[in-house]
Amino acid sequence: MVEPTRLPVVLRPCAACARGRFRASGKFRVNANHKLLDAWLLVLCTSCGVTAKLSVLERVNVRSVRPELLERLHDNDLGLVAELLQDPVVRHRNRVALDWAGAWRLDTGGSARLDREVIDVSVRFAVRIPIRPVRLIAEGCGLSRAEIERLLADGKLVSALRLSGKLSDDFTFTLKR
Repeated sequence: MVEPTRLPVVLRPCAACARGRFRASGKFRVNANHKLLDAWLLVLCTSCGVTAKLSVLERVNVRSVRPELLERLHDNDLGLVAELLQDPVVRHRNRVALDWAGAWRLDTGGSARLDREVIDVSVRFAVRIPIRPVRLIAEGCGLSRAEIERLLADGKLVSALRLSGKLSDDFTFTLKR
């Protein structure tokens, strides 16, 4: 199981220092103007500490916002922060990308199975974290990435999905030693 260990880094240019890495502060700003509501997720530049806002709601009628969502915004719910960073609509609207480097871990459930000649492995993602399968398999099996690449080339590592590039969906593979 691939699980997040922390929130990912938000990639966008900083207006103050021109660096491009922000961390989520875990706080929201909600502003009401008559019957219209705006909400932002606040992020902090990792270099200079400047606060930037990621738009969550823009000029939405207050009555159209679910009360549970409004309560989570007011409570600065960390679960909501994680959900919104995963939301492709929010990322597209704010023109941001996520960097998951160092923000995930692989739970293999023990290494007793890795001693067999042929192992069938099913990889599950708790959340959609784009990871290179070669890196994931190398970490899970305790091998180098070069060794995994060699096993792929020799046909000893097979999968129904292409193992190059990044994946964020569940997949299976078979490793023959």
